Amino acid sequence: MRSLVIIPTYNEIENIDKMLETVVALDPAFDVLVVDDGSPDGTARAVQSFQNEYPDQVHLLQRTGKLGLGTAYIAGFRWALERKYDLIYEMDCDFSHNPNDLIRLRQACIDGADLAVGSRYVKGGGVSNWPLGRIVMSYFASVYVNAVLWLGVRDSTAGFKCYRQEVLEQIDLNRIRFIGYAFQIEMKYNAKQLGFQIQEVPITFSDREFGTSKMSMGIFKEAFLGVLQMRLRRVMPASHKS
Repeated sequence: MRSLVIIPTYNEIENIDKMLETVVALDPAFDVLVVDDGSPDGTARAVQSFQNEYPDQVHLLQRTGKLGLGTAYIAGFRWALERKYDLIYEMDCDFSHNPNDLIRLRQACIDGADLAVGSRYVKGGGVSNWPLGRIVMSYFASVYVNAVLWLGVRDSTAGFKCYRQEVLEQIDLNRIRFIGYAFQIEMKYNAKQLGFQIQEVPITFSDREFGTSKMSMGIFKEAFLGVLQMRLRRVMPASHKS
């Protein structure tokens, strides 16, 4: 099964080389698409240098300006669907997601899941190097999401995921509204409402060692209010004709 790992970047020069080296060494079946939002630190140039060695496995989509995580992934999804990838992954560049877990996410989809989610809050999952306040906020964010949306996913804001091609074909990407953590929730909610099977795979999430976090209060606010908006909005498949 052809696999594409989508990695959005903005100022990840300290992580990008090591990340690409790690992913391409895992399995020749893993291609990588870096979606770079005009990083001024030279992230895109580093990817281009890497492409010289792996021209068929490493790809770059450059955008002008910092346009948001959600729009970066949607651009990557469209790129992947045009090229008929079977499995499409989301992953951070800062090693908070362990690239070795890509294998386990892939296996979950091979075994029958439509969407495999790397989860901190199922048995065997956890976090590393996080302050207590952040752990509590993240955990109760998922509790809140499930109370409102009945999502049934314990790590509802998780951003380490593997989609089967059919899931992204059926989700109407033109109707996805949110760009931060709410984007991660919205994609899972759409998948669930469209009848796809979601499986959580335990992972350990580690805080970044290099670079700067993109987290902000605006992202949390978007997620809090966005969940209420999702609850009131009907999910329709991409194939629906009004």
